[in-house]
Amino acid sequence: MGSFFSTMFTPPPAGDDPNSAVVAAHSKAAYDEQWEAHKSAGKLAWLQMVIDFSASWCGPCRFIEPAFKEMASRYTDAIFVKIDVDELSEVARTWKVEAMPTFVLTKGGKEVSRVVGAKKDELERKIGMFRSSSS
Repeated sequence: MGSFFSTMFTPPPAGDDPNSAVVAAHSKAAYDEQWEAHKSAGKLAWLQMVIDFSASWCGPCRFIEPAFKEMASRYTDAIFVKIDVDELSEVARTWKVEAMPTFVLTKGGKEVSRVVGAKKDELERKIGMFRSSSS
């Protein structure tokens, strides 16, 4: 099922890890494309997007990145997107991101939850909670 949806989204740029299931949006246009595809799939109530707002200089962001990538490869029925707040500050402001890392969980184009900080267990619990609520 994840492979079906992965064809709807642009693969990460060549400079990113090609083995990662995380889509890195490096431009507003790339983010908009991911977001519009997610919203248009809104009729699929179970489809979830997990957005990681981080920064290259952020220690906690680097600490949780391997866990985020691992979750993306495990939960293939969700879309995992990484946004660098320095590259896309406008997107971070839109989502009212005030600290990094911030993880925003969305379904049907709407925020359903967020996790602020490198809280791997809380993030995984919330992803699981929203996945099971739509099964």
